[in-house]
Parts: sequence; C-alpha cells; structure tokens
Amino acid sequence: MLRLKKYSVELSVAVVAYCLMPNHYHFLLRQDALDAAGLVAQRVFNSYVKMFNKRYDRTGTLFEGRFKAIHVDREGYLLHLCRYIHANPVKDGLVPRLEDWPYSNYHEWIGARRGSLVDMAFVTANFPQPDLYRQFVQDYLDGRAKMPKEIKPYLLR
Repeated sequence: MLRLKKYSVELSVAVVAYCLMPNHYHFLLRQDALDAAGLVAQRVFNSYVKMFNKRYDRTGTLFEGRFKAIHVDREGYLLHLCRYIHANPVKDGLVPRLEDWPYSNYHEWIGARRGSLVDMAFVTANFPQPDLYRQFVQDYLDGRAKMPKEIKPYLLR
C-alpha cells in the first residue's frame, strides 16, 4: 500500500504488479480512494525526475513519451495484465527465465522474495499457491512461442 500526501490530498493505492525494463516500465495499481491511481504515478515520477535532474545538474524531461493509464474493469483482463507485465523480460529477450529478472515483483508473486511493493492479499486470493501463478505466466509465454509467424503481428497489435 502506498500513501502519498501532497497538497493536503491523500492518495491511496496498492501495487499489484510492476516491471522495470531498460526503456520502459509497467505499474499495475489498484485505486483505493476516490482520486485516480494515475495521480500516484504522476506524483512519484515527477518527484523522481526533479531529484534526478538536481543530482545530475540537468533540466527537462527524463522519460520518453507520455504516461498512459488504462482503466481495468474485467477480472480476466486484470489477471492477464499481471502476467503480461511480469513476462516482459523474457518476451523481450532480456533473460531466459523470469526468475533471472530482479526488477519486478514477480518474485513476490511466486514466494521467492518478501518485498513491500505487492498486494499479497490480491495475489493469494487469485493464486493460493505460487506454482499456480508460475504456470499461468509460463502458459502465456509458451502460447506466444507457438503462435504462427503469419498471425503473430495481427494479434500482438
């Protein structure tokens, strides 16, 4: 659970899934208050950019492109997003196994690490045993590998 206070407004969100990649990042947040979860990302990353610019005596934007927020209103899509986010390092060819990528909370989901940036109540409600999630993600990766080359570009848009 993240609680951020700024301008006398408290934002409360839970981190469901995240993955930091060399050229982008994914955060899946659950909104626990009336304020939009996108405000949390905006405030966190604006603060980070200000700190980074000050430390390295630079100005301007740090991240390329605009921040995108997507409202998720279906449970099946929510669970798919979790595995999509966690599968990124293997999907993009950065590591052969997800366990080799330390920059996500996949390790918390499978019980290999005890971190604080994860909503474990959500994880255990949907995957009571870590191996169930491990297999859920692996099924996605295996399905992508078996996809015919001719159809892959159309389905991955």
